[in-house]
Amino acid sequence: MSGGGHHHSHGHDHGQGHGHGHAHHHIDPAAGDWRVAGAIGVNLLLTVAQVVGGLVSGSLALIADALHNLSHALSLVIAFVARKIARRPADAVMTFGYGRAEVVAALVNYTTLIILGLYLGYEALWRLAEPEPVRGWIVIWVAALALVVDLATALLTFSMSKGSANIRAAFLHNLADAAGSVAVIIAGAGVLLFGWTILDPLLTLVIAGYILWMSVSEIGGVIRVLMLGAPAGLDTQEVLAALRGIEGVADLHHVHLWEMQENTPALESHVVLEPGRWDQADAIKARIKAALAERFGIGHVTLEMECARHACEDAQLIGDA
Repeated sequence: MSGGGHHHSHGHDHGQGHGHGHAHHHIDPAAGDWRVAGAIGVNLLLTVAQVVGGLVSGSLALIADALHNLSHALSLVIAFVARKIARRPADAVMTFGYGRAEVVAALVNYTTLIILGLYLGYEALWRLAEPEPVRGWIVIWVAALALVVDLATALLTFSMSKGSANIRAAFLHNLADAAGSVAVIIAGAGVLLFGWTILDPLLTLVIAGYILWMSVSEIGGVIRVLMLGAPAGLDTQEVLAALRGIEGVADLHHVHLWEMQENTPALESHVVLEPGRWDQADAIKARIKAALAERFGIGHVTLEMECARHACEDAQLIGDA
């Protein structure tokens, strides 16, 4: 007696009213692809410019920054590929579809950001002990170019980042990089004008701290989706209370509430009907689905109806055991 599948298609319409941005399902996906592809292109050009600048000025920092920028281009490539995969329809192997590819990509990108933050912090502490010698103006000019590219990338991906953890991770990579470029400019000018060698490692420490703080706070939501946790915006007890309050429902068990991907909550449950209500099972099921869609934006619902006499014995409310 399930019956969630055919209902799934209009989950998006209901989801709209539910707070988080569902818009990225309705925008032409190809437009977003062009934005991400453009961001990848400018980042790769910047990498080349930084390598050349680093070789000319003899600045190891610039070549290091070029590699770092290459990592951003790669984070965007991961995001881009994940977007493409996520749009594939469900098939016999991936019966839930491929939407989670974006969540996996976000996990990969946040993990690399955390490693990057730790590495930057380590480098900065090392340099506090042994400040680096002065670097020339060319470093500042290339950093300024890097800043322009990072801001361009951030602008390209900002509006998309609101509705997608995947793009948000790539966007944060770039934000971190823009902060790094600002730090290089300020620190470089500080050294050249006033001889403040300590400025560079201090600013780097601040940026490392920021990267870690942002990544650690964001990665939790991504892990929650992958662990099939209840959607962050929904209170499970509130959903259960709403179901219990529906006329004709005696009890619930085997309840699962999860998200296959961002913004698409799903629920399955066994529903025990009140005695004598079996002939109204379909009407009660329809009421439950309508309530879940309207109140909570849950569009994918699978229900197993049980009459009061033949209900599961000693079943758990949540889970299968």
